[in-house]
Amino acid sequence: MFNGLIRELATVQGYANNILSLRASYKPNLGDSIAVNGACLTVTQVFANGFAVELSKETRLKIATQNLKGRVHIEAALRYGDRIEGHLLQGHIDGVGEITSIKKSENGTDFFIKIPLNLKPFMASKGSVGVDGISLTINEVLESTIRLTLIPLTMRESLFGSYKVGRRVNIESDLLARYTASILENRAFLGLNSAQNDLETSLQGTNSSKNSKRELSWQDIERISYLY
Repeated sequence: MFNGLIRELATVQGYANNILSLRASYKPNLGDSIAVNGACLTVTQVFANGFAVELSKETRLKIATQNLKGRVHIEAALRYGDRIEGHLLQGHIDGVGEITSIKKSENGTDFFIKIPLNLKPFMASKGSVGVDGISLTINEVLESTIRLTLIPLTMRESLFGSYKVGRRVNIESDLLARYTASILENRAFLGLNSAQNDLETSLQGTNSSKNSKRELSWQDIERISYLY
């Protein structure tokens, strides 16, 4: 788990054969989880001035690999008892968005990011989203984009200050939104199966004995009606 607060801007030393080498002052242990631009990766090598992580095929297909150059955001995994000052992130990137507009707004900067359509149900005004590993608040959900407003501190302490229109960014939707959607979807499925089982049980009970007749109750009728 992560909380979307960047520990350091690490420098990419190389990216080849699915191995990303980073120069950083943070010293992880072999096997530690590190979020790089929001993607949870495992430390496979540790050296004097940094460390290396390996990207699986699944990760490479989900993230903006073209940004694995120059500098990147890194965050170490949370420990039990740590304060959560952003929001809970798993480091599991849902898809790649694209910055379509950047506008100065008094002491803030508005970023409009086009998101994959399948992620829109998980976006909510004043809800949370992870963008390149940073926990941010969604100010507005539009037809195909979300609007975020970054304060000067975030612009200075992250790479957002250097982002331009057209930049592709890693998007992680809110953890609670994903699980809620999954629960609702599965509950509807389980409810249908339960009604089917009730119907089969009722029919079996009716046919089990010719001399024993069982009348349907209103509860039976209601359960069976769910099938239609």
